[in-house]
Amino acid sequence: MNPYLRLIRFDKPIGTLLLLWPTLWGLWIAYGGIPPLTILIVFVLGVFLTRAAGCAINDFADAEFDRQVKRTIMRPVAANEISRKSALLVCFILSVTAFCLAAMFLQSKTLFWTIPALLIFVSYPFFKRFFPIPQLYLSIAFSFGIPMAFIEAGMGITLSTWAIFAANCVWVLAYDTIYAMVDLDDDLKIGIKTSAITFGSQVIPVIASMYLALVGLLIYLQYSLHLGVFFVLSIIVSIRLIDHIYLLIKPKRREDCFKAFLFNNYIGMIIFAGLFFSYIKI
Repeated sequence: MNPYLRLIRFDKPIGTLLLLWPTLWGLWIAYGGIPPLTILIVFVLGVFLTRAAGCAINDFADAEFDRQVKRTIMRPVAANEISRKSALLVCFILSVTAFCLAAMFLQSKTLFWTIPALLIFVSYPFFKRFFPIPQLYLSIAFSFGIPMAFIEAGMGITLSTWAIFAANCVWVLAYDTIYAMVDLDDDLKIGIKTSAITFGSQVIPVIASMYLALVGLLIYLQYSLHLGVFFVLSIIVSIRLIDHIYLLIKPKRREDCFKAFLFNNYIGMIIFAGLFFSYIKI
């Protein structure tokens, strides 16, 4: 595949999906169902562009590290298929495109939130140099679409906004810590910071507690918003999926941890399905 498409992970949509699901959660709750088509398209495109820009700046920042990690050694910048300057230019173009798209179709008060969102996304790779839990910083970046959805819908920032925001933050911290476990040996050698390293021998209990917090916040949303039987079913199915993830990561094997990370896509999808059907008027 074209190295520029690989740079933005066009061939690996898992990151886009994990960013998209919570954005859709926020949109559906903020609008009480299907949002206006234009708003939906703008938010979906914004997710794709923002994630792509984040991938480009990540490869710009981590080129030397990537050359020392088995999983990332063939990334375009690390493999010298694309220069670091070109990766930075791609990040700039994608970021400007995302901002212009928001400026054209979203309200000015929503547009204001795109600036810190983009700044957090592009600065995340550098936090791995010094911040002991960079995945926590990433969780905030992956949650910005939620308050933006509420503001665009005219709801403002409510308790429900913060509940969904917190639910996504603990979910991101859980699955991205699992992702960090895949590269644990390499990361220890090259000296970058990850939550998997910081949590050490307690990494599995910490991940489990994050998933427990996610379930608790989903239950809170169910009762506070009266979402109905479909959302209850989505919580029950999510608990079963979380149990499967726990069994995968418990032995701490690299391959199983990667499978567990990918499996989180189903959690995001099931929760969205529960919201989607809960708001259908029969």
